[in-house]
Parts: sequence; structure tokens; C-alpha cells
Amino acid sequence: MELIRGLHNLGPQHRPCVATIGAFDGVHLGHQAVIRKLQGKAKELALPATVIVFEPLPREYFAPLEAPARIMSFRDKFRALECLGVDRVLRIRFTPSLRSMSAQAFVDEVFVQGLGIQHIVLGDDFRFGNDRQGDYAFIKSQGRRYGYEASATETCEFDGERVSSTRIRAALAEGDFALAERLLSRPYRMSGKVIYGRQLGRELGFPTANLQLHRLRSPLSGVYAVTVTGGGLADAPAVANVGTRPTVGDSIQANLEVHVLQGSPQLYGRHLEVTFLHKLRDEQKFASVDLLRGQIDRDAEAARRWLSEHTNGPASADAD
Repeated sequence: MELIRGLHNLGPQHRPCVATIGAFDGVHLGHQAVIRKLQGKAKELALPATVIVFEPLPREYFAPLEAPARIMSFRDKFRALECLGVDRVLRIRFTPSLRSMSAQAFVDEVFVQGLGIQHIVLGDDFRFGNDRQGDYAFIKSQGRRYGYEASATETCEFDGERVSSTRIRAALAEGDFALAERLLSRPYRMSGKVIYGRQLGRELGFPTANLQLHRLRSPLSGVYAVTVTGGGLADAPAVANVGTRPTVGDSIQANLEVHVLQGSPQLYGRHLEVTFLHKLRDEQKFASVDLLRGQIDRDAEAARRWLSEHTNGPASADAD
């Protein structure tokens, strides 16, 4: 799958196409319905299927501390779209100039001049442009002017409720990973590159892999039983902490720390995928590092016990 990094990288080879546009945070069942319709139209017209996304997400640009927590990083979103068989992703950087662009100008410059779209598929709630005029009715009316067609997807429901990124965030916040998995059609995972941290976990006897999350806020907060894949590990049992480490720091940015329960794998610089299975407790602040050490020991034992009871047993791990 091709990644087009910005409007300035669009060329004649990217025209014409069939396209869709949206946040696609989570690439959940509703998003997947949009992609299926996109691919159907692309096959019908014998054209590439292109997904248009913004980075950062508009709500992150306007109010980064108040914006909804990201379900997935851009890298994970790209991989999920790739697995669905999308041909191209156009990543548009959300900037002050884009913020001030009208819906009309966006259609002119992106849909028509940039991509030469022949058909656009829209989700049921998408709007764009500084005038908020860019809804389905507007895009369809512009299609009559420019000669492209537009179609909308119906609302996707599960158990009588609309599937949405908001609903998934709520399920994750409640530790309902079974519901999140059904809405996503896959277990909930986070991935990232292991970076050097403060080494406190090692000093406490629980070495952790610190992962870059590439987001300011996380939809999770607390301690979890997880499995880890990557860096020589395959579904290795582990315990993870997601939060801001209130006992030892005052950061506002979310961190993910993972302690593998078997072996002593060397994971610095590796890219890991963490699958969340069960919430053990909320994040909390301890009065001393010694109290924190005791709780970490209990967390590790609780994770080990839960994983033993609810999975097929410890997976083998290559402590490379």
C-alpha cells in the first residue's frame, strides 16, 4: 500500500481514483463497512481505492488536551488499512492553512485537482471545511458540477447501538475488552518502539519495556494483564501499566510500560505489539517507592494468575 505524505506529493499517477475521507480512529466495524463499499466501487470502475486522513486529527489540533484519546497511532491505522486491502493512503497535515480552507476549496484542490476522484464514499457523520459545509449533501452537489459520484454508508450497529470510536473508547475505559474486540473485529492492541526510560523498573526488580505511543492521551489508564509479540516474543505473558506514573513523575503524557513475566528479553529498539486482555486495577499514586515495589509484585502475580486461568498457558519466549 502506498503512503502519500501530503498534498504536495500528489502527482498524475494518483489520478483518477475512488476515495473516502475520515479520521478512521480504530478502523472499527463502521470504518470497515466504508472500506468495503470503497473497494466495491474501485473494482467496479477499475480504479485505485484511496483513503484520505488528517494528521494530527483536527480535534487534536484545536484542543490537544481536551481532544478524545486516540484509539490507535497513525502507524497502526496504516497497517490496519493495509490489511483491509486499501491501495493508497493520503495523509494530509492539519495546519493553519488547512484549517482556514473552505469546503468548496477543499473539493476543488483535493478531490478534483489533486486526486481526480470519480467516486467518493462517505461515512454517516463526516463533515469538513472551516464553514462545516462539507457534508454528504454538499459533496454530492459538487459531484454534479465536477462529474464525480458520491455515496453514503448506512449507520453500522452492534447490539442495537451505533458502532463508533466514542463507544470503543468508553468500552476500553471500563476495561471491557470483550466488547471492544467485537466492535473492532480484533483484540485491542497498542504497538510502539521500545525506548530507554528512567530504569526505575529495573532498580525495583521489575525491568520494563517503555513504548512510544505517539499520542498525548491514551484511552486506557491502569494496570493490565497483556501479551507481547515482537523482539523475539510471541504472545508472551506480561503485565503492563498505562498512565502518567504519578508516584515518580508529573508528566501529563501517557506512557506504556510492559514487564514480561518470563525470561529477560533484550527489547531496546525493538517494535512490540501489546494485546490487552484484562484490567487489574486503576493507576494510583503511592506514598513511597517501597510501597510501589510491593504493589508491582502483587500486580505481576495477579497478571500471571489471570493469564494462566484464561489463556492456553504461558507462551514460549525467545529471550534474545
